[in-house]
Amino acid sequence: MDFQTKHHFPAHIGEQSMKVAFKDDSFAFEFVRNLGFVYYGGSDIGEMIATAERITEGDFESWFAEWDALARRILLRADASFSAGHLESARQGYLRASTYFRLAEFYLHGNPSDPRILSESRASQQAYAEAAKLSGSTWEPVEIPYEGTTLPGYFYKVDNSGKPRPTLIFHGGYDSSLEELYFAAAAAAVQRGYNCLTFDGPGQGALIREQNLPFRHDWEAVVTPVVDYALTRPEVDGNNLALMGMSLGGILAARAVAFEHRFRAAILFDGVYSFGESVRGVLPKEAVAVLDAGDSARFGQIIGTATQHNTNLRWAITQGLWSFGASSISDFLSKSEQFTLDGIIEQIKCPTLVLEAEEDMFFADQPQKVYDGLKSAKTLFRFTREDGAENHCQSGAFAYLHEVVFNWLDETLNLHNQTIKG
Repeated sequence: MDFQTKHHFPAHIGEQSMKVAFKDDSFAFEFVRNLGFVYYGGSDIGEMIATAERITEGDFESWFAEWDALARRILLRADASFSAGHLESARQGYLRASTYFRLAEFYLHGNPSDPRILSESRASQQAYAEAAKLSGSTWEPVEIPYEGTTLPGYFYKVDNSGKPRPTLIFHGGYDSSLEELYFAAAAAAVQRGYNCLTFDGPGQGALIREQNLPFRHDWEAVVTPVVDYALTRPEVDGNNLALMGMSLGGILAARAVAFEHRFRAAILFDGVYSFGESVRGVLPKEAVAVLDAGDSARFGQIIGTATQHNTNLRWAITQGLWSFGASSISDFLSKSEQFTLDGIIEQIKCPTLVLEAEEDMFFADQPQKVYDGLKSAKTLFRFTREDGAENHCQSGAFAYLHEVVFNWLDETLNLHNQTIKG
């Protein structure tokens, strides 16, 4: 099966094309990303638009203050609903509060010692945990054994029948947190009869915030313990496991399935071949040239000037330094170059779905490289502006995204002629 279709990719790759509420590329993307959670109850349009109107473009402190204020208002209302016995109103409020606390914390990582990183992330986690309790026993928080510690996760079940079912294991990427993974795939999976196991790995969510565990390129060392855990659960059909990785998770998941062969399918959401190449692509060309020439001082000057005028670059660099445990920008660039599929992609054996966004401002052209390098059964699907799905990871277009992903997964696992939810 090959869904490849040809589309013209615009010359302005690197800029956010869909602008809602903000003109700033980074703010516009993050707004649409979280606005898309409306589809599964993780945000609300009116709340978000009203809040955005009070935020100063490109101002990280203004961003924090307004989303934090909204989160606290929604949390108070959810608590009041809970106390009065309005449990569904409380559940919905806690879900949205969790999203808004996470939004507030997003741009704080330029100062890793900022106490608000922990306070906001914990508030997001706690609000989500309250929503999970009110969602019933099919939402189960789990701790997955991993190298002397545990990976926090959630196991979402179709029902409590105990029947073994096909199971999707799903993780995020460069800036993801556990709680958003429900909206990005778990909700859609359960609706279609799949269990879904989500988790934070090193560099992500609670692992980087609570334990200071940075990203590692050998992601199979993270995923294999997750598979081991999944197979201890009677609800999991071990013959029908799939792995899905979001954003930078596209290269992490590809690396994992190259070494971990218990998966029957992989979804790279979206495809990434070389993270180092992508990092170089977002840096000013002049900066890359002087760095390659060995002039680190001039490199730092160019980057410092550029980040004053480019919110997306400022965020991307501070996020990378923090989540990769890098001592400098050049060290971050060096670490990022370890994240490549060179000499590895040929080892992937399972059918693989590679997703691509027409106007991805982070990983332009990378999915095609992944597709071309795969030797296994493969599918490339490009999402376009025509359907409002041109954003990185199809932000704001989850209905179409999940239609494509799960139709492909049903067919790949040969489940489309079965009633797997029953």
